[in-house]
Amino acid sequence: MSKLVEWSDALSVGVDELDAQHKVLVGLINEMHAAIEERRGRDVVESILTRLAEYTRIHFAVEESLMQLLGFPDYDAHKQEHRELIVQVNALRRKVDNGETAIDFELMDFLKGWLTRHIMESDQEYARYFTESGSLPRLKKRSWTSRLWDHLHG
Repeated sequence: MSKLVEWSDALSVGVDELDAQHKVLVGLINEMHAAIEERRGRDVVESILTRLAEYTRIHFAVEESLMQLLGFPDYDAHKQEHRELIVQVNALRRKVDNGETAIDFELMDFLKGWLTRHIMESDQEYARYFTESGSLPRLKKRSWTSRLWDHLHG
C-alpha cells in the first residue's frame, strides 16, 4: 500500500499535541487512499470520510483554543479559514452522499493538497508566533490543555 501523504518534519508545528493530531489527519487520509486503491467499497470509504470530517472539527477546535489562549494575532483569519475548510468538506460530503461525485483519486488529491497546504502555510504562521512570543517552551513544560482548563475555570 502506498501512502498519499508522508509525515515529515516540514509538517511539524513544534507543538506535540498539534503534531499528534496532524499525524492522525495524515493517517486518515492515507487510510482512505488505501481503501480506494484496494477497492474496499463505498461504505468503507464513506466511513473513513466521516471520521476525517469529525476529527477535523475536533482538531480545529483544539487549535483555535490554543491560538486564542496564547493571543495569536491572526486568530480571526485562521478561524475563518477553518470555517471555510469545514464548509468545503461538508459540501464534498453532501456530493458524495447524493452520488454527485465519486470517491476517487481526484478527491484524494484535493484532501492531500488541503491538508499539506494548511499545515505548511497557515499553521506555520501560528508556530512562528508561538516560537517568537516565547510560548513554545511553556507549551512543552506544561500541558496547554491544563492551562486552558485553569483559564476557563480558575
